[in-house]
Amino acid sequence: MNLQEYQYKTELHLHTSPASGCSEIPPEMAVKTYANLGYHSIVICNHFWKDMRFWEDKKKCLDAYLADYDAAVEAGKKYGVHVIFGCEIRFPENANDYLLFGIDRDFADCAYECLDMSVEEFSKKYRNDKRLLIQAHPFRNGMTEVPPEYLDGIETFNMHPNHNSRVAVAAKYAKKHHLIQTVGTDYHHPGHEGVSALLTKTEMKTSHDIVDVLRSGDYIFDIGGSILLP
Repeated sequence: MNLQEYQYKTELHLHTSPASGCSEIPPEMAVKTYANLGYHSIVICNHFWKDMRFWEDKKKCLDAYLADYDAAVEAGKKYGVHVIFGCEIRFPENANDYLLFGIDRDFADCAYECLDMSVEEFSKKYRNDKRLLIQAHPFRNGMTEVPPEYLDGIETFNMHPNHNSRVAVAAKYAKKHHLIQTVGTDYHHPGHEGVSALLTKTEMKTSHDIVDVLRSGDYIFDIGGSILLP
């Protein structure tokens, strides 16, 4: 393996404000920060659940949610970063979070109609060859283990510094169940940026590019400047 071939850097998991109430990072700040760190692409994975802003009014909720992504896209044009739409969805059955890849901004309308589903129902209806359902930080406190057949993968390396995501347990679990592994900084706060990256041979321009490369297995992780083979 020639590590020099994996030259493109992507952040798979970051949050912006105000779409994610727990984030302190406005969209343009997120894009500029990652541009300065040499990233080629970032995925906006704002929280999508019944505690998001205005969730009881569908149009108002979706307009507010998508405004952050659209602002980030405009900033991406300015700073030369591909801004990709993702989603961190939660269902009412427990406190688990799931990252969705292979979707575009139009999927937000569909996701809104899924907020009363279980992960099993969502998985059976919406998973396909063009999408991935990845459980975020599955071994953090408060998470519930779900049958692996509901998932395409797990976020093995969630690098949020304020949580214990038990990455060793997650890595062992992923290997045991032959699940796709992902990495994410889970960026919310100034000073926590760029802790990890997905490194690829080709540039990630769309969410479908991410699905293709994750399914291929041809990628490596950069965690704190150290290279890791998933």
